[in-house]
Order: sequence, then structure tokens, then C-alpha cells
Amino acid sequence: MNLATKSIADEVSATESAFSLGRLAAICDISGALWLPEERTLLVADLHFEKGASRAARGFMLPPYDTRETLDRLAAVIARRHPARVIALGDSFHDAAGPARFASLAIERAMLADLMRGRDWLWLTGNHDPALPDSLGGDVAARTELAGVRLMHEPSNEAGHEIAGHLHPVAKITGRAGRLRARCFARDATRSIMPAFGAFTGGLNLRDAAFAPFFPDGVTAHVIGRARVYAVGWERLVVD
Repeated sequence: MNLATKSIADEVSATESAFSLGRLAAICDISGALWLPEERTLLVADLHFEKGASRAARGFMLPPYDTRETLDRLAAVIARRHPARVIALGDSFHDAAGPARFASLAIERAMLADLMRGRDWLWLTGNHDPALPDSLGGDVAARTELAGVRLMHEPSNEAGHEIAGHLHPVAKITGRAGRLRARCFARDATRSIMPAFGAFTGGLNLRDAAFAPFFPDGVTAHVIGRARVYAVGWERLVVD
């Protein structure tokens, strides 16, 4: 255990998993959010608000209630962590029309306003939402940095440390107890890719070729199980 992890040991519960990335100490919350205790900052990726409504408009039979479910999940982790700041790592809305549809939802707008009240809030733009309206509140940026670690939507091959979203990582594991396929935080010594937080978001297997450029030497998966988050090595991960 390194010094960064020791400094947060008291905050890590039996259901969680911790790691450090450069100077940044992080706790993998079972909700799929990443908690940065020394920064009092909560990171969430790929909320994909209004995905259900977007898909329903295209003829897919999905109930358009995912935005409220995602906000309920976000409210629960905020109530536990009490962050001073929340940063959403892009694709907070599923499509360009998402913010306009969201603006018509009185209950959901009130829920978000309540979550934002009294704390800093930063929306990073993503490929699904490259532009966000001022009416959302908070600040908007393409990327930011904390403790020398880049925060952005799409992972890169730039030098240095970074945390990103975009790829919706999931891990598949087989063992004596059977098979498990679940969302995960993927990371190595320089990079972490967060799981999608949104209610209707799917996932891409960590063994998929899309992850190879970012984790050339393998990856540790912090897998979100039913009761806890646990670290799994590359050798235990299998393809779909």
C-alpha cells in the first residue's frame, strides 16, 4: 500500500477498492462513481441522460425514465460522500436534443438543481454532447486537471496521468462460482477509464481491441459486484 492509499485508508469501506494515479488518491465507489477524498471531488462518467427518450423516438421500446433513475443513483452517492465538487466526464446527455428534452422535465430539473446546490459542478463535453447550454448551471469545459491528472471524456495516448470515460468498460470473469459480467473501473499505472454511470448504458468488454492502445501491458479491473468492488487482474479476464 503506497502513501497516497494510506492517507485515505480510513475512508475505504469493506465494499470499496482504492488506488492512486500519480498524486491523486481514488476510491472506486460501488455506485460506479470515483471518489477523490483529498480533493473532496466526485467523478461520474457517461450519465447519458435522456437515452430512453432518444431511443423511444427512434422506435425502440424503452421506457423514457432512465434520467430520473440515473439522478436517483447520483443523489444516493452524493448523500454518502458529501462532495464539495462534482465533475461529469462527458456524455452526460445521450444526444444533442437531450438538454432541450431535459429542460421540459420539471421533476428531473428540480432534482439536478438540488444536487448542484452548494457545490461546484463541472460538465466536461463528450462526443454525444459537444455543446451544453448555460441553463444547466455549473461550468462547462472540454477537459480539466486535478493534482496533475488530466480529466477528459475520451482516453488518449498523451504522456502523463489521466482519467477518462467513453468506453463503458465491463469485465467478464469465470470461476468456480460461475460467470460474472459487470461494470468496472479499468486502470494501470498511468490511466483509468471509468464505467458508465447512466441507467441505460451498455458496456464493452475490457478484452476488446478498443482498450489495447490504452493498456498495452494489461489492466487491473476494479469490478462492481452486487455487494462490493474488488480488484481483478488481467489474467482472470475473459472475452465475451
